[in-house]
Amino acid sequence: MSLFDTFDPDSEELIKVSRQRSFCGVDNFPEVVIGTFKEEAFRVLTEIGEAETICSLRGGRTIPVYRMNWQERSIGLFHSLMGGAGTVCLMESLIAHGVKAFLFYGNCGVLNKEIAAGHLILPTAAYRDEGTSYHYLPVSDYVEVPTQPHLAQIMDNLHLPHVSGKVWTTDAFYRETRSNFQKRKSDGCIAVDMECASVMAAGQFRGVPVYQFFYADDCLDGEKWDPRTLGARPTSSHEKYLRIALEIAARL
Repeated sequence: MSLFDTFDPDSEELIKVSRQRSFCGVDNFPEVVIGTFKEEAFRVLTEIGEAETICSLRGGRTIPVYRMNWQERSIGLFHSLMGGAGTVCLMESLIAHGVKAFLFYGNCGVLNKEIAAGHLILPTAAYRDEGTSYHYLPVSDYVEVPTQPHLAQIMDNLHLPHVSGKVWTTDAFYRETRSNFQKRKSDGCIAVDMECASVMAAGQFRGVPVYQFFYADDCLDGEKWDPRTLGARPTSSHEKYLRIALEIAARL
């Protein structure tokens, strides 16, 4: 048996979120929730508007879920974990609370040096170089992102320049090798991340739409890896992307 044999759509899960002792339902839980992988976003949250903590998730640490009213819409926000496995566990908990749609955002590496640092990227499909997606969808090289056209339309309406293309999702940040980079770039991938394939597969299996956008940071497309703005973004940058996410979530 291999990883490719793990998809089991006909057998019930042994462990369910709603049966765990730590699970407690919350009235009027937001139907749309934003997940970001950047802790810095929550340092500027109070500068953007009033947010209340409505519950906490367990993911190796206590993860608060906030509720904020934006454009007359109740929106949830949480600081997600790095990597597909942890992120999908949090998604499962939030789906049990009644979430109907997710918007994930965060930084990514680019495989094309022509994509400037900070530019917005919308994934159209994600190469499955991770493990979690194989538990939620049948074997394939890519998982499609069916929400991309809708998200692109929202960004156009908000006059937000963006580029769309396939991305490479990998579990192993420190094993993004030169050879694998070249394979993924030749296949048409424009960026690399650690969660897209996993969250898209889980959303499709559970029947919950998942939207995602990235902003470009480091660059793999050169003689040497270029960190560019990775780890060096000012507070104003994190506030900008959080505001973009809120504007999009209010339109989902």
